[in-house]
Amino acid sequence: MEATIEDLKALGHPLRWRILRLCLDRALTNKELSVELDLAPATTLRHVRALVKTDFLVAEPVSTGEHGALQRPYRATARTRGLIITPDDSGLAQQVDLAVLGAHRTELIAAGKDSGRGANRGVLRLRPESVESLRRRIQDLIAEYPDEPDGEPLSYLWSLAARPQPDPDSRESAEDPIDQ
Repeated sequence: MEATIEDLKALGHPLRWRILRLCLDRALTNKELSVELDLAPATTLRHVRALVKTDFLVAEPVSTGEHGALQRPYRATARTRGLIITPDDSGLAQQVDLAVLGAHRTELIAAGKDSGRGANRGVLRLRPESVESLRRRIQDLIAEYPDEPDGEPLSYLWSLAARPQPDPDSRESAEDPIDQ
C-alpha cells in the first residue's frame, strides 16, 4: 500500500517510530511510554494520537491500573510493513527517512555499546532495474527469516539512498599540483 500524505506526516518524527517499536511486542499505556521515552505525558499523548489516527497504533480496551486509575494501552499494528514511501515534492518522504534513521540511532545508543550485531556501509553504482532487483532481493531475504518469539529482539535498518553527484567543473584536474 502506498503511503498517504497523512501517513507521511504521522511517520515523520523519530519519537513516533520509537513508540511503534516499543508497542510492537506488548501494549503500553501513555504513561508507560512517557516514562520509557523520558517525555511529558502530554507530549507523548500527542504523538500517540497521531499514530492512532492513521492506524499505525490501535487502542486496546481500557483497564484499571495498580492505583485504580483507568488506563488505555496501545499496540502497534503491522501497517508500516510493506508501506510504500515514494519520494515526493513536499519533502515528507525524506522526513520519514530521516525519522527512521533518528529512531534507529537512538535505539543503538539506548541499547549500549555492546548492542551492535553488524553494520555495513558502501557505495554501489546501479542502473534503475538493478536498484529494483536489489530492493526485491533484500525484502525476500528478510522475509525468509520468520519471527522467532524466543529469539533475541533485533532492530535492523535497510537504507538505500542516492548520493549527490559531484560537480566535475569544481574538481581540480589530476595534473594540477596541489602544493608547489
